[in-house]
Amino acid sequence: MRLLKFICWSGVATFCALLLSLSGAFLYLSPSLPSVESLRSIQLQIPLRVYSSDAKLIAEFGEMRRSPIKFDDIPPDFIGALLAAEDDNFANHYGVDLTSLMRAATQILKSGHIQTGGSTITMQVAKNFFLTSERSFSRKINEILLALQIERELSKDEILELYVNKIYLGHRAYGIEAAAQVYYGKSINELSLAQLAMIAGLPKAPSRFNPLTNPTRAKERRDWILGRMHMLGRIDQQRYEAALAEPGDASHHAPSPEVTAPYIAEMVRAEMVGRYGSEAYTEGFNVTTTVPSDLQNAANSAVREGLITYDQRHGYRGPIRRLPDMDKAAWLSELNKQSSLGGLEPAIVSQIEKSGILVLLRSGVEEAVAWDSMKWARPFLNTNSLGPRPQQPGDVVQTGDLIRVQRHNDGSLRFVQLPQAQSALVSLDPHTGAIRALVGGFSFEQSNYNRAAQAKRQPGSSFKPFIYSAALDRGYTAASLVNDAPIVFVDEYLDQGWRPKNDNNTFLGPIRLREALYKSRNLVSIRLLQAIGIDYALDYISRFGFDKQDLPRNLSLALGTANLTPLEVAGGWAAFANGGYKTQPYLIERIDSRYGEPLYIANPASTPRAVSAATADEIDAVAATSSREIAPEQVPTGEPVAAERIIDERTAYIMTSMLQDVIKRGTGRRAMALGRNDLAGKTGTTNESKDSWFSGYNADYVTTVWAGFDQPESLGKHEYGGTVALPIWMSYMASALKDNPSHAPVEPKGLLTLRIDPYSGRAAVPGTADAYFELFKSEDSPPPMSELDPGLRAPGSPLPADEAAPIDLF
Repeated sequence: MRLLKFICWSGVATFCALLLSLSGAFLYLSPSLPSVESLRSIQLQIPLRVYSSDAKLIAEFGEMRRSPIKFDDIPPDFIGALLAAEDDNFANHYGVDLTSLMRAATQILKSGHIQTGGSTITMQVAKNFFLTSERSFSRKINEILLALQIERELSKDEILELYVNKIYLGHRAYGIEAAAQVYYGKSINELSLAQLAMIAGLPKAPSRFNPLTNPTRAKERRDWILGRMHMLGRIDQQRYEAALAEPGDASHHAPSPEVTAPYIAEMVRAEMVGRYGSEAYTEGFNVTTTVPSDLQNAANSAVREGLITYDQRHGYRGPIRRLPDMDKAAWLSELNKQSSLGGLEPAIVSQIEKSGILVLLRSGVEEAVAWDSMKWARPFLNTNSLGPRPQQPGDVVQTGDLIRVQRHNDGSLRFVQLPQAQSALVSLDPHTGAIRALVGGFSFEQSNYNRAAQAKRQPGSSFKPFIYSAALDRGYTAASLVNDAPIVFVDEYLDQGWRPKNDNNTFLGPIRLREALYKSRNLVSIRLLQAIGIDYALDYISRFGFDKQDLPRNLSLALGTANLTPLEVAGGWAAFANGGYKTQPYLIERIDSRYGEPLYIANPASTPRAVSAATADEIDAVAATSSREIAPEQVPTGEPVAAERIIDERTAYIMTSMLQDVIKRGTGRRAMALGRNDLAGKTGTTNESKDSWFSGYNADYVTTVWAGFDQPESLGKHEYGGTVALPIWMSYMASALKDNPSHAPVEPKGLLTLRIDPYSGRAAVPGTADAYFELFKSEDSPPPMSELDPGLRAPGSPLPADEAAPIDLF
């Protein structure tokens, strides 16, 4: 009896000691424990996602791939699999499972070190959200205390929701929805029972039981979990056997963009970091851009095909490398070191035949490349010289050559090489400034330098419309005559002269401004700038959004020697397309929070046409969320912002008419192949053809294309804006305007159309030969021929220069 009493009192004393110890630990540690209530408002890290205007994924930025889901969206089979694997007593305990803890304590006593922690799902939530992964008794006590508090304040459903969205499941996947996407490329609700069990096996050790790195061990754990589910009555025998028989089919599924727009994605990322700092990567922002996927795809194709076409005109520079005769495995090893660039795949020539070649691809498959796709490959000698035409495939390649191929839409391969020249394309809505397509180079993987927004190059003759526009607003007309004749400017300090010349070294004498523009006469542009004055021209041109520091303060400005990006040029040209308004190019249409709440909606300065096109619902939406970050000190007005008028609308209309002639009869004639009568534009080529440009528009899109080398060098003596940049522009605009009716600007009030004598620029009298119709502002209409002595000339004959000069000749 004494022994029995001793044992009983010892037990009571031990229990009291444990109780006092736990109470003391609770009193000691509780002040430092975090508030469980914060779990209700916890902000899980969610990546930044960028979308096209038609809701297609462009890019995702952030270290953690996570897509939180609600408890009601968790498949019941997954809950069953998770509880079977991690905590089958979850529904019955209050945060701590004494049986699991005793099991863990026994293992410590037997082995001398911690093997398992005996943690419940609630304890894991406490650790994941509030504690570290340190293995220590103090952390375990904190974990137990927090679990008890969590169970008091949160429901079981809330605890499970927190757990499945927080846990790390390997390969940057956080949460079960992200894991389903990474391992199976599906939503968690689309997975089979076996796939759900596979994911449920990951929390214990994401690397050890990973189906990609350790498929055998992962399948063993999956089958164990299925067995536990069957034993616990969560699945029947039939489902159990069917799931066991299912093979492990996990494979890595990176978030694949639905639209190839890496330069746009990087611009958005940079802007979001500027707005929100590092939180841009973790707060789950969803950014919708102004770019439709179809236009971006058209721009990608136009730039790539245009550069490949130019590149093939200048010959084949040889293989990337010439590999020795090795076995297939060695060749595949070399191929895997290469990456796809701009859709051009690496390949190794494995066999040469008369009809073409066989190439080994990274997939390990051999495919044929037809001889017809290789006939362009004359040896490159220099930019202006090529070697002899190849007569057979063996004249171009040898076995073991590491080359590049491009897959056609029909699945066949063609022989190509990576272009050395680069290009950029920018397309805008001229009425709002919304960027509709943007390409910054041939391949972002090859170079992430964004030539559309970062490369300042000389626009050449594509800058001349700004000079002509300044002249039209200075009182000159499209019929004003300028002398296309040699001119010399002497530098009084250097004792040397500047002798500008036309591209073909010819001079046409007195020529109308309209004709001078579509024939791109350099000397006319210089004389015109000289007449209106540098200071006036700089002030006028800066209205289009150009920084004066980028505009040279000398007459070379007339030849396009300013340093401008394609984005700046397109933004300036928008004023001609929209009737004379200044719009600001922009890319982000809206920013939504992780909950779908709008944080920002663009409200750009727009032309009257764009404002009137907005529906009442759209205006109400703008009123609800203005174009500013939601902040207490900011009160949204919701009123559409009117764009500033920077040039007379009549000037813009006359400029459009003159630039339409560039396409109908000037340096842009190739664009007539598009079969449209609403296109206006201008080519640009700088000295030695180092830069090739084309800017053009109708009333819906204004698009600028540049092409050249990153380190300026000649594109070739027969390469111009009309041969390199214009075909790219045409390819894009053909897609952008497909099935769209002709849309030219509406003629504004205050214009006159008069028959003009081509030799004097005056209003023609009846019977004047070669008379033509010209547009004038009503206040700038030319004087009639009757003001001249009728005896001086017969109708239709040139005006004697020594008797009466044509108007405005200088």
